[in-house]
Amino acid sequence: MEKHQKFLVAVLGAISIVGAFGIPIGDPKFIIQAIALESSFIVLAFLSAKKYQYAYIPNFVIAIIVIIGNTISPKHTEIMYTLHPLYNGIVLIIGGYILQGLLITANILALKSHKEATRNSITTA
Repeated sequence: MEKHQKFLVAVLGAISIVGAFGIPIGDPKFIIQAIALESSFIVLAFLSAKKYQYAYIPNFVIAIIVIIGNTISPKHTEIMYTLHPLYNGIVLIIGGYILQGLLITANILALKSHKEATRNSITTA
């Protein structure tokens, strides 16, 4: 596996781990949605590890949706600004912004690497 692909899979794994810590402290009425979202990150990590090229699109979409969702949620922004409760604020900032930004960056790098490898294989064939 290429280094950019490994980085992408590592970021998706980190998001899943942070999400696993965040689910129990979140609002219980959104437990199904939280589990579905974290499951999608696990599936995307698996697909990305298998170099499934169509995993790039959902990686971008989900990362953007998570960032926008955290930004427009008044409850989330309040927790992040006040850091009360502290653990929730840290999980939201790390999982909702830092790791999502890393996901977008890793996805861009992996996509560029994939396109370059595809281009090189076409020219040598």
